[in-house]
Amino acid sequence: MLDKNYDAAKVEPRIYEAWEKEGAFRAGAGAAPGAETFAIVIPPPNVTGSLHMGHALNNTLQDILIRFERMRGKDVLWQVGLDHAGIATQMVVERQMAERQEPNRRVIGREAFVDKVWKWKAESGGTIIGQLKRLGASADWSRERFTMDEGLSKAVLKVFVELYRQGLIYKDKRLVNWDPALETAISDLEVIQVETKGKLYHFRYPIEGKTFDPDDATTFITVATTRPETMLGDTAVAVHPEDERYQAFVAAKAHAILPLVGRRIPIVADEYSDPEKGSGAVKITPAHDFNDFEVGKRHKLPMISVLDRQANIAIAGNADFLAGVPATAALADLVSAVDGLDRFTARNSIVAMMEEQGYLDKIEDHGHTVPHGDRGGVPIEPFLTEQWYVDAHTLAQPAIASVREGRTDFVPKNWEKTYFEWMNNIQPWCISRQLWWGHQIPAWYGPDGTIFVAYDESEAQVEALQHYRSLYPNLERVSTDGTLSSAAPVGSPADILEIALRRDEDVLDTWFSSALWPFSTLGWPEATPELARYYPTQVLITGFDIIFFWVARMMMMGLHFMKDAEGKPIEPFKDVYIHALVRDEKGAKMSKSKGNVIDPLGLIDEYGADALRFTLTAMAAQGRDIKLATSRVEGYRNFATKLWNAARFAEMNGAVRVDGFEPSAAREKLNRWIATETTRTANAVTEAIIAYRFNDAANALYRFVWNNFCDWYLELVKPVLNGEDEAAKAETRATIAWTLDRIVTLLHPIMPFITEELWARTGETGPARSQPLILTAWPELTFEDSDAAAEINWLVELISTVRSVRSEINVPPGAQVPLVIVGASSVTAERLATHDTLIRRLARASDITAADAPPKGAVQAVLGESTIALPLEGVIDLAAERARLGKELDKAAKEIAKIEAKLGNEQFVSRAPEEVIEEQRDRLAEASELKAKFEAALERLKG
Repeated sequence: MLDKNYDAAKVEPRIYEAWEKEGAFRAGAGAAPGAETFAIVIPPPNVTGSLHMGHALNNTLQDILIRFERMRGKDVLWQVGLDHAGIATQMVVERQMAERQEPNRRVIGREAFVDKVWKWKAESGGTIIGQLKRLGASADWSRERFTMDEGLSKAVLKVFVELYRQGLIYKDKRLVNWDPALETAISDLEVIQVETKGKLYHFRYPIEGKTFDPDDATTFITVATTRPETMLGDTAVAVHPEDERYQAFVAAKAHAILPLVGRRIPIVADEYSDPEKGSGAVKITPAHDFNDFEVGKRHKLPMISVLDRQANIAIAGNADFLAGVPATAALADLVSAVDGLDRFTARNSIVAMMEEQGYLDKIEDHGHTVPHGDRGGVPIEPFLTEQWYVDAHTLAQPAIASVREGRTDFVPKNWEKTYFEWMNNIQPWCISRQLWWGHQIPAWYGPDGTIFVAYDESEAQVEALQHYRSLYPNLERVSTDGTLSSAAPVGSPADILEIALRRDEDVLDTWFSSALWPFSTLGWPEATPELARYYPTQVLITGFDIIFFWVARMMMMGLHFMKDAEGKPIEPFKDVYIHALVRDEKGAKMSKSKGNVIDPLGLIDEYGADALRFTLTAMAAQGRDIKLATSRVEGYRNFATKLWNAARFAEMNGAVRVDGFEPSAAREKLNRWIATETTRTANAVTEAIIAYRFNDAANALYRFVWNNFCDWYLELVKPVLNGEDEAAKAETRATIAWTLDRIVTLLHPIMPFITEELWARTGETGPARSQPLILTAWPELTFEDSDAAAEINWLVELISTVRSVRSEINVPPGAQVPLVIVGASSVTAERLATHDTLIRRLARASDITAADAPPKGAVQAVLGESTIALPLEGVIDLAAERARLGKELDKAAKEIAKIEAKLGNEQFVSRAPEEVIEEQRDRLAEASELKAKFEAALERLKG
């Protein structure tokens, strides 16, 4: 006997343990030999990570597809694993060392530090894996991979070496996002924009050849900056080519003199300068601003870095900074005053010096966004350093063609535009990071700085010997200080045994190893059976924010390294499904600072994993963000309860499965109707999941289970179950059990726990279950009786319409009201006669009659070819009801006008946060719906 209440907290862990014991998640579980494959690679969560709502959505949708295709008989692999998360993991371990008052990493050295990280990973890393299991993820945990494990490291090594030897990886000196707190380059994804109340400083730069006079505008050119400390690296002032104010300067190839420094800098014409903004002149600091860097390249300007790795001023002895600058007392004072200061302290000193010497025009309050490192938490600096790069432009071309030619599709399709915009404007990919945790770059440097990229140091040593012997035929040895010696005469025997090589200390960007994920996790570069069987994968499910950082890079690497038997590149996946963001109930992005983060594990504790999964699925409309409220999860927990109670009703009424039952043999229209609706629902759900319309699948199931099965079918068959017709009772019981089986099967991908429990418990009677639900075949139903469906759906609509009309105009629930049908066809008349007893009971009709015209004082509603009339004179006060509805209508109209005025106010729309505007739009939709409802009710009362 089923328990009175379903206890998710007790059931879910037990069910999951049983699945794992059964081996239900393993690749190929339940599939016949030679079955079609279906593979998904999980977006690897950080080894430091914890389950957040984005993970919950992403993995729920993946799990739905995996369970669905497994039940459809495919050989399914959901490949899982973790990302080593270079920066995040190194920070965690360093923080732990500091808390324990242990020596820092530089004291203990690289090898000992990396050992500590591995130990931390073994003891504390990968917490999120257990959390994914609580969500119900049916991944093949036996194949779990880690981006730093031996196999994946081998793949990373091969890719780096091959791309280098093909000229697609190289070293270059360019600007990068530099985190001064972590002292490493970081990716754009690790940069967050922080709204900041700052200052805009307007400075006067003297014109060369003129005596500077702060009161004479012809002796200087004014520029503005939010970062005065970077002015020390200025190498030009740019003006727009069509700005008439400065054309004489450009034509004369005039120069300005950089205040405090004395550097002579050209005034150049460049369209980057906006003549409508400020003075129209902009300072150019190529080594400290990404836009200025491009201007600097166009005009071949010097690139002078004035900051060190910690973002302190570094100008003393800085050859680039001092080049061409006269050695003056003013310069010496500047160096003495600011060298070694952190950037913000230096900013104040520089502004004070500029003001003292008359170069400060004004300071304005200036709200702007300042990029911060998401881990280090400090403003990042565009920093000129030598780093390793991938020629992303070359690798991007096949990946662009794959999407353009339809070999890989984005769902929703509008994300293809974003993909093309990024890919067509792709920049070199900086892949080096100044960390110790990660894949150390396989590059070694000779005594003169020559680079040797190889699979290991011994191979690099061979390359170095060949290189130096080709340059120095009489090379005899390498001295202890690393310098080359060629003292021996030409032609003397070479007895060099070893060149002193130095390994590059940097590690690779975490995204480099994850770019190989679809094939490295399957054993590449080895030709494994898994690689042959499961590559390429069918679909990738991910968020829009990593289309470029991960999706595009997997496309590039997959197409470059994976080829078919004819040498044709293979795309790593056919479809890319981009899911939306999960926001709070008001539409605001969740963040710790706002205090609006919803913990998925807390929701699972309170409502169960099934309720959370169904909520996320039901709200996962393509291209629309999810506004998540706890009340929605509670509502879908009630849906689970409804299903459980329906199963208990079936059990208490003897609805036991009958071996070989076929709905086509049923005689009762109610049973043929519910079997037809089951078929239609199964087909709708199948089509929706295949098309990635997850919300449509969930909502079709919700409507069918809650409305058709629980509210209507089980209510309509009560007279049969309580009647005297034994054959009808037996058929109805068998139909209930058959339908319940199909319901739990169709619901299983979305709500795996309660459905597996019901499958097991209802299997305790009737024919034995041959296997757990997770490995049971997906329903492929064909039976439909359109006549029975039309008749019962008409009955349901009739009763629903009567109930709706009664509710709209406040008819007391217990009041019995006559039901008059006007203009009924012969079919309708026959249906009324057949279902007279049910209609009277469920529509609270005192009697049912046919008429040529509606009686006086009757409210009306159209149903098919006929009109439903409810005579209410004497039942309710019609005049009072008209007055009440009129007031409600007026109230709704005023609310609509108020909201429309707000949304029509340009200032409000431009200044209000996105979530506030969205909330107003939702309120407008609700008010409009109410207004339409009141108008309809008033219309009914007109007669």
